[in-house]
Amino acid sequence: MSELDEIRKRRMAELQQQAAMGADPQQVAQQQIAQQQAAQQRQIELEAQLKQAMKQILTPEARGRLDNLKLTKPELVQQIEIQLIQSAQAGSLRGKVTDEQLKVLLKNLAGQKREIHITRR
Repeated sequence: MSELDEIRKRRMAELQQQAAMGADPQQVAQQQIAQQQAAQQRQIELEAQLKQAMKQILTPEARGRLDNLKLTKPELVQQIEIQLIQSAQAGSLRGKVTDEQLKVLLKNLAGQKREIHITRR
């Protein structure tokens, strides 16, 4: 959500600047397109860096499992990726994370969910 809030704030600031300067609508549109392209480029670069980091942290089997899981639960995969990167940066990982270790991590994160029990009387 913070990313969305940042985008909204930037957009609001842009609109205020345009109103203050009385800018040409065509120039404004070109600036917006350039900004959108720059944002897309940054997003692509971040994704490439994340992919490279995962190649260094995970074995091919674990990476495949994570890629498959990303199709159904992208939020969970994002949490796991962040956790793995933080662990790697802290130096707590020894070697690459195997598929079995990834399964344990997935079970731990999935176990954190609150279970709901409904009893009928």
